[in-house]
Amino acid sequence: MKKLIYLAVLAALIFGALEQKGSFIPNSAMESLNGDNIELESAFSNRQSNIQVQGEGLVTRLLPDDLKGSRHQRFILQINDHQTLLIAHNIDLAPKIHDLKEGDTVAFYGEYEWNSKGGVLHWTHHDPRGRHSSGWLKHQGQTYQ
Repeated sequence: MKKLIYLAVLAALIFGALEQKGSFIPNSAMESLNGDNIELESAFSNRQSNIQVQGEGLVTRLLPDDLKGSRHQRFILQINDHQTLLIAHNIDLAPKIHDLKEGDTVAFYGEYEWNSKGGVLHWTHHDPRGRHSSGWLKHQGQTYQ
C-alpha cells in the first residue's frame, strides 16, 4: 500500500512539473491542432524549406528576444504530439506580442525553414520592400504583422 501511495505522489509531482514547465499539453488541445497543420507537417517530413505555411500551435516555451541585428521575439509552438516550431517574429517590422504566455494558442502564416528540431518560422510580418509574401501571427483575436 505504501508503494502505491509513493507512486501516486511521484506521478502527481511529475505531472505538476511538466504542466508548470509548459511541456504538458492536454490531448484535447492537441487534437484540435492536428488537422490545422498538415502542410507544415508535410514540409517537416519532406525536409522542405523556403515555403509559405499557415497553421497554429500552443506556446510551450517563451525564449529571450534575439536583439542581435534585426530584433526578433522568439517562442516555441507545439504543432502536434511530435513536432515543435520555433517562431522568430521580427519586432523591428511588426509589433511584439506583449501578453504572450505558455499555454496560449497562436495562429501563424510565414516562411518555413526545416531543421531537425521541427523547423523555424520567420517572415511573420509585412515586407516593407514588397518583394516577399506578408506573414502574420494571431493571438487572442489580434493580428501582428
